[in-house]
Amino acid sequence: MSILTVLTYPDSALRKKSKPIVKVNAKVEKLINDMIETMYSFRGCVGISAPQTGRLQRIIVVDVSKHKKAPPRNSGLIVIVNPVLIHREGRTISREGCLSLPDYIGNVRRVEKIKVKGKDRYGKRLEFFTTGFESIAIQHEIEHLNGVLFIDRISSLKTDLLMRKRMPGKGK
Repeated sequence: MSILTVLTYPDSALRKKSKPIVKVNAKVEKLINDMIETMYSFRGCVGISAPQTGRLQRIIVVDVSKHKKAPPRNSGLIVIVNPVLIHREGRTISREGCLSLPDYIGNVRRVEKIKVKGKDRYGKRLEFFTTGFESIAIQHEIEHLNGVLFIDRISSLKTDLLMRKRMPGKGK
């Protein structure tokens, strides 16, 4: 496994739509493992999508379990190949950040509860409901697959986009 380079805005690859995975094979499995390692290498990171690493493939990895916003019941590590939202319910506004826009956070409107389907890291069918912070993280990563960034979903750049506070000496 290796840590992948994360593209940052305004890299044009972040605005491109990803292609579906036809078959989960050894090459896809390696990319998934590298994405997992990359996600865990960034303190506070709860998700990453393949396009953020320059691979225009429909793969996301999410793990909110160690984050302070994590619900008591969360799924731990989630890998979804070709994810699709098939149900949306409720509304919420939450503050989001992104590895690809490391200097900013923003208030983003999302749905509270989602049902998502796709395939797991082994190519088996996957379908589940999730809510709260885990739901938000999954929605955020799925949008990367369509070339959408969280800054596209905020109401006002002037009031809803904020500079991220950095603590000196605290790592990535």
